[in-house]
Amino acid sequence: MTVSFTLTPEQEQLKQAVRGFARSEFPGLMARVRAEADPKARADLLRPTFEKAVAAGFLRGLIPVPFGGAASSGIDAAIFVEEWAAESPDFTISFAGPLIALAPVYEVGTPEQIQRFVAPFLADAGAPVAAMAYSEPEGSANFDAPPPAAGLLTTAVPDGDEWVINGRKAWASHLSGWDGDGPDLMTIVCRTPSGISLIVAERAQLAGHLEVEEYYDLHGLKGCLTTRVKLTDVRVPKANLLGSEGDGARLTRNAFFASGASIGSFAVAAMRQAWDIAYRFAVAEKRGGAVPIIEHQAVSDVLADTKGKIEAVRLLSWRALDAVLAQDPAAPELALHAKVFGSETGVSVVNDLVKIVGVTAYDERFPILRYLADALAYPIIEGSNTGVRRRQLHGLFATEGYDPLAVSGMS
Repeated sequence: MTVSFTLTPEQEQLKQAVRGFARSEFPGLMARVRAEADPKARADLLRPTFEKAVAAGFLRGLIPVPFGGAASSGIDAAIFVEEWAAESPDFTISFAGPLIALAPVYEVGTPEQIQRFVAPFLADAGAPVAAMAYSEPEGSANFDAPPPAAGLLTTAVPDGDEWVINGRKAWASHLSGWDGDGPDLMTIVCRTPSGISLIVAERAQLAGHLEVEEYYDLHGLKGCLTTRVKLTDVRVPKANLLGSEGDGARLTRNAFFASGASIGSFAVAAMRQAWDIAYRFAVAEKRGGAVPIIEHQAVSDVLADTKGKIEAVRLLSWRALDAVLAQDPAAPELALHAKVFGSETGVSVVNDLVKIVGVTAYDERFPILRYLADALAYPIIEGSNTGVRRRQLHGLFATEGYDPLAVSGMS
């Protein structure tokens, strides 16, 4: 395997394209989002820019090449995520729903399913959204627990040639769709007679059978349309079952590897923005002293330590996303490290950078704390580090014959 740490000309072109769009479109948009008090109205503000991004072909950049998209490697995806999330992680999360919702379609979908379910996200117009309906209001860390534990509560009951789905889901961006009638595609983790399964519901099947119970008002990621919804008698064809009935727990875990790895890139985006703010502050501010505060070793030490951590998380995230998209055997462990190490390093780094700025950071008009509010979400979304991700790592380590050097190719 050839190892290179230099972007290809195509990746440089991708970086400039996504950076240019983000820097021209997102700052003004996010200023309006932060000024809006209502969470539903905030999310609606994203739609015109969402449509611009689709028309520009960026949604195809999240679909792997074998399925008709333009994502040729995980590094491409990592570049995409970092550049957009640096300006608006809210928009990026909303836009990237297909990254997780379609993952099981790519893994086990029939040719007909792949063609039908992926098609809306190859469009060059509109604002198609997808959601992975996994989390439930009661909590889902133990979604596959056997009785007498409650486990997953959403059910799909066979009725002739259809599944009838009932239950409540929460937290995934765009569970409600733009208008409350559901997204274009919802991959539903549910309990069938043979166990946990994945069933895809399309917008026409959700409309009229989905009730928005609450629009969540988040501390960070303000533009994400995050809801709690109730599904009532959602009827979908039996042919919308992904893979085998009862194989849903495995497919769900696999689907979250890509999104988990991407959290490392979201954390990098928050860290890099906060570092830039703290660095510029340290170069410009004397705080009553004789020299800029960057001249003081305590300040420069923080900048040096945090910059190194940013670079480390970026490389880990590139490797992890690339392994996931390439279906490398090392992908599960790398994705988990990118999620856990990346997200927790993100919180620590931004918090350390806030201390360089000092009390000025606590002024609502000073921008650095918004990156801390976003970073605080990363250890708890896409599978919380404590309840889900570390437990998955422990399971890998406990596997008979586990080789600690295999993940790095150094066995």
